[in-house]
Amino acid sequence: MSNIVYLSLGSNLGDKESNIASSIAMLGAYIENTDIRTSSFYLSEPLYNTNQPAFINIIVELNTLFTPFQFLDKIHDIEKMLGRRIDREKNSPRTIDIDIVLFGDAFIQTAELTIPHSHALLRKFVLVPLAELVPEKIFLGTKHKMIDLLEKCPDTSTVDKYLIDKKA
Repeated sequence: MSNIVYLSLGSNLGDKESNIASSIAMLGAYIENTDIRTSSFYLSEPLYNTNQPAFINIIVELNTLFTPFQFLDKIHDIEKMLGRRIDREKNSPRTIDIDIVLFGDAFIQTAELTIPHSHALLRKFVLVPLAELVPEKIFLGTKHKMIDLLEKCPDTSTVDKYLIDKKA
């Protein structure tokens, strides 16, 4: 059975645009993943550890035949291939960070995986692109549309649409 999945992708090291584009391409290389759509790119100031470069963030929507845990394994493989270090400190700079925000109608809470993502509703860098991509979608476990959740988000960080320089 196919599930619609929403992923939050972020990068603040190296060629950020390429890291995100490569992640999307790698997700699309799995035949189990289809119908990939993305939000615009957004430039986001870092949260928590603010002494690091700004992030580029997007939301990716896709259909998958993978189970949530199979999908998590694939995400970890992609992150490793793009140079993400496993032994890094929490909230430190990274070439790529891929988080599962929503996975069909799954509610999962284990040490390894929490769906819906436990901090999604507190982060503008997740809600801004979600509200762009699927403004009328109800966030699982709430009665609220993405656009309404963004308006209520307590996060005051800056998240601006990022225009990619096509000359380079």
